[in-house]
Amino acid sequence: MQTAGAQAIRHAPAPTGAGMSQLAQFFIPAAASLQERRPRTLKHGDTFAVFDHNGDALSGPGSPEGIFHRDTRHLSHFYLTMAGSRPMLLSSTLRDDNATLTCDLTNPDMFDEEGKLLFEHDLIHLRRSRFLWNATCFERLAVRNFDEKPRRFSIELSFAADFADLFEVRGTRREKKGRHHPPEVGEDGVVLSYTGLDGARRSTSLRFEPVPTRLMGDQAVFTFELAPKESRSLFIEINCGTGGDNHPTRYAFFSALRDARRSLRASASRAAAIETSNDIFNEALRRSVSDIYMLVTDTPEGPYPYAGIPWFSTVFGRDALITALETLWLDPSIARGVLGHLAANQAIAIDPEADAEPGKILHEVRYGEMAELGEVPFRRYYGSIDSTPLFVMLAGAYLERTGDVEIIRRLWPNIEATLAWIDRYGDRDGDGFVEYGRRTAEGLANQGWKDSHDSIFHADGTLAKGPIALVEVQAYVYGAWRSAAECLRRLGQPKRAAAFDEKAEALRKRFDEYFFDEELGTYVLALDGDKAPCRVPSSNAGHALFTGIAYPERAEAVVRTLMGSASFCGWGVRTVAATTARYNPMSYHNGSVWPHDNAIIAAGFARYGFRRESARIFEGLFAASTYIEMRRLPELFCGFARQRAHGPTFYPVACSPQAWAAAAPLSLIQSCLGLGFDPDALHISFNEPVLPGFLDEVVIHRLSVGNATADVALRRSRSQVVVDVLQRNSPVRVLTTS
Repeated sequence: MQTAGAQAIRHAPAPTGAGMSQLAQFFIPAAASLQERRPRTLKHGDTFAVFDHNGDALSGPGSPEGIFHRDTRHLSHFYLTMAGSRPMLLSSTLRDDNATLTCDLTNPDMFDEEGKLLFEHDLIHLRRSRFLWNATCFERLAVRNFDEKPRRFSIELSFAADFADLFEVRGTRREKKGRHHPPEVGEDGVVLSYTGLDGARRSTSLRFEPVPTRLMGDQAVFTFELAPKESRSLFIEINCGTGGDNHPTRYAFFSALRDARRSLRASASRAAAIETSNDIFNEALRRSVSDIYMLVTDTPEGPYPYAGIPWFSTVFGRDALITALETLWLDPSIARGVLGHLAANQAIAIDPEADAEPGKILHEVRYGEMAELGEVPFRRYYGSIDSTPLFVMLAGAYLERTGDVEIIRRLWPNIEATLAWIDRYGDRDGDGFVEYGRRTAEGLANQGWKDSHDSIFHADGTLAKGPIALVEVQAYVYGAWRSAAECLRRLGQPKRAAAFDEKAEALRKRFDEYFFDEELGTYVLALDGDKAPCRVPSSNAGHALFTGIAYPERAEAVVRTLMGSASFCGWGVRTVAATTARYNPMSYHNGSVWPHDNAIIAAGFARYGFRRESARIFEGLFAASTYIEMRRLPELFCGFARQRAHGPTFYPVACSPQAWAAAAPLSLIQSCLGLGFDPDALHISFNEPVLPGFLDEVVIHRLSVGNATADVALRRSRSQVVVDVLQRNSPVRVLTTS
């Protein structure tokens, strides 16, 4: 996406004609489906890797595989063969905590040059254990002979580094490139390097232990002579130009493995732990939590969830803000880190090329050669209309969750600047609504979370012309005014707080007048530049319930529309209804199902008391996850209607893992349970809790409020849900309303 989504993504033949430069600049080709490849992904910090099931990275057109660091592919090809043949796959698994990838392989039938069978398959076992740590990929290849006789054979590792910018890997073509340098071959390693047009030299260092039998600039060959049942290990270290560890490769592997696992355990230990009566859902939960903490990157301001792999493993404002809202009940430190990092990178000046204005919150950061050269505008880019009000909303939600007034006091100058941006720059024509329109032709055409070029349109399918006021953005601005008022009350400024409450109410009234459509039974998608409504039933309307801008009397109609067969496909709510002119269940934003979008909608339903409808959304997304490898909800999937005994239809280039998709089940738990907090009174509350049909019990351990914690069980009892406090630190209280 460019939400971490789609920077005007098209998944079809590249556009031609006059509009080509506008539409194709951030093109992601669908020549190779990620679903077909079913890649294995690893991440640590600013480094991520994509491998196939064998643990290889196979170069070729459309391949996203390789090792990437700060938006450059530092290893584009990594291919293991045994006596020239590719080993057969036995299994390929990620640890539950995403710490390591393990690939079990075995030899195929091995023949000599004359076609004579040398030895049969399944005699040699190869186990590849791999992980990332500090810009380095570590691997141990354990080889064991299970034959009754000695065996002699070779293992070959072919490698290459194209140093392609991530946007090149995504499909952007460049007329000029920098210079690749000849490989530097040593006794036990090779250095590959490239100097870009930006003048920066990028390098990849490969080290091997033991020393290869033969080492070239693109291949290392090892000869193994193994007695019956004997095993040996080969250690490989691939560093992305940061220098790496000077220790022997074997020692560095075990030392880094220890540190990587400790770091993941320490991060995950901040979160509450959840177990349920459904073992399959427990698997999905473990994967969700593990994916979130794998995607979280430590910044100077605290933990920050990068958006997704492979295309969006970097800082995105909108995605991180929504992920932080989804996980706030589970681990408030993520929200604190997101607020701190975005505040530190808030725009302070007008920069049309970056769509930046004072007070605006970051959209995206890129570090690659193309960003440095300005070939893409995302070096430090502010072209999202919703990140700024979402920043204030998260600040208010964080205060409500934690009672941490000091953080809000520290962030208040940044919050003040965002509020000023909404009034001065967000509302371009002074009509009381916040609109977007890019400042240059290179910026994003659409700047809401649905940022495909064709995602905002009228009932007849005509694309809306800007400046565009999106329905959900007005809802976020309302939420921002309410959050600002609450922050000001806690900061001892009741008069200013009242003024923001008045602004919120004025917006609410005007919003209802211009956006609610009686005939549609829901809110319109947007107002175009002429203030003409885009009369399209869309999932965006559910965001109005999420922030509370909707009048209570409107809620039932919105819920009924979103849960009707045209919008709710059985797996979730479609981005637009099947009755709309541009509906296409295989599109990115015009008929697909996004887990994070559905989590926001479900939270909105719950806010207005429609908790059972929230549970229906929860059930649909869970059912979808049971058909997905590793129970991992992807960025999105196709919006075809759910059919009995059939799984969902996958979207070919959806990111997986994706932070806000991984966090969706956690948000859905909170919505269904009516979970809330009063940090001042040390109260945890469950307001009219509902359990979806696939759950009879949910147990939450280490549920925190203030400095206190409680272990709580919620169990189905006929038509009710009973809350049982298993353990607590006095004086925390657990309250239930039904």
